[in-house]
This record gives sequence, C-alpha cells and structure tokens, in this order.
Amino acid sequence: MKLFIVGTGPGHADHMSARARDVIQKADTVAGYTTYIDLIADLVKDKPLISTGMMKEIDRVEQAIDTALSGSSCALVSGGDPGIYAMAGLVFELCAKREIPIRRPGAPPVADDDRYLELEVVPGIPALAAGAALAGAPLTHDFAAISLSDLLTQWESIEKRISCAAMADFVIVLYNPKSKKRDWQLARAQELILEHRPADTPVGVITGAMRENQAIEFTTLDQMDQAEVGMQTVLFVGSTSSLRYMDFLFTPRGYTKKYMEPSN
Repeated sequence: MKLFIVGTGPGHADHMSARARDVIQKADTVAGYTTYIDLIADLVKDKPLISTGMMKEIDRVEQAIDTALSGSSCALVSGGDPGIYAMAGLVFELCAKREIPIRRPGAPPVADDDRYLELEVVPGIPALAAGAALAGAPLTHDFAAISLSDLLTQWESIEKRISCAAMADFVIVLYNPKSKKRDWQLARAQELILEHRPADTPVGVITGAMRENQAIEFTTLDQMDQAEVGMQTVLFVGSTSSLRYMDFLFTPRGYTKKYMEPSN
C-alpha cells in the first residue's frame, strides 16, 4: 500500500525531477488539483484520476489515502514542492487523525498492523525557488516566506509575521498576494513593511514562473501595491542589502565584504 506525495515543480517536464516523473508514470492512480493534473497531462494518459477543484483538498487527500489503502499505488501531485503550502502536511494530519500506521519506504513497520501505509514525499522545485531564479538571486541570504491568504490563517497572525520579518530585515517572499475575494491584503502588507524598509527597496514580481503565462516585473516597495499580481504571483521584497543590477535582483551573502574589502 503506497502513497506518493509528489511535487511537480512549476509544471513543465523540464523542471520536474526524474524521480517525480518515474513515480507518476508508474503509479496506478494519480490524484491532484485539476490545474496541476492538466499541466502533466502527457504523464497521466489512460490512468485513473482523482481530480478535484479548489476547496476540495480534504476530499482529494482522503480519496488518495483510501486508494492507496485499497492496494493501488497512488501519486498525489502538488504544484511546486508538496511540503510548501501544499498537500504533504494534510496527508500526515489525516493519517494521524485516522490512526493509520505509516512508514517510509524500506523502513520496518511502525505498528503491529498489516494495514500500514508506505509514504514517500517526492520533492519538487517550489514557486519561491523558480521565481527567485527568474528574478536573479534574491534569496542568497536569510529570508522568510509568508502567505497573504487568510482563508486558513487569521489575518492578525499574518500581520504579526510580516512585521516581525520586516523588522528583522529578512528578504520577504509573499505568496497568494491577491485573488478576486482578497484585494486589500497586499496594500496592507506594504504598509507594514514600509515601517521598517526604505520606499525604494527593490521588489521582484514573478507570475507563472516557468509556465506559459510567465511574467517578470520589478518595482519598488512604495509601488508594490500597483503591480499586476494574482494567485500565481510570488513577490520578493528585498532586504536593506538587496540590490538591482540591470534586469536582475540579488541579495549579497557577504563574500566580497569578507574576502575582498581591505580590513582595518
């Protein structure tokens, strides 16, 4: 009984690991959000599919778990990396809630139960890595990733995280900046960050990284709320040391300062 939780990366086969492709092609059943299934259509031809839309995450994961428990191997796919704002955590949460014994591939059973489920998390390129590569190298130093979606997290907690990350001078990666029903959170995040960062702090705005709708834009913190963003957009708000050079954004790690600048 095997369940694979697979990260498909940005969605294009060129940016998917060989392990991910192999698992998807060999799995008896593939489960996932409809959009992510569509992006890997060539890999899942003629396979039984468990495909659901937004807001059906629990149903989708429950069906994937039940399919694996029935004896059919199942690949539950997530865009990006399955452990970053994706399905891996929910799989573990539901297995724990249902008291389903689980183990890693090749590990001995963790309970005296023949019904254990073998789980493998197959990593994928997350949106923050794909977006950072297109922007340049904004994440070379410490950074914090924060989702602006308050569907599952109280906005008060999100505000606290934004303020703390800004005060600590992390590069800030903003996920889920805007949707049809959430149109004010980005402007509020901007206000909070401006309390600790200069107005001309560089910001990279990457939409649809490595996909057909890919768009790369640069702006500044004081203009960030005017950028064209959506649910496929990831924003990279620079720290006080981040720099624009030509059409790229990068954050120095400190090598030149330590090894090239003369010491006193």
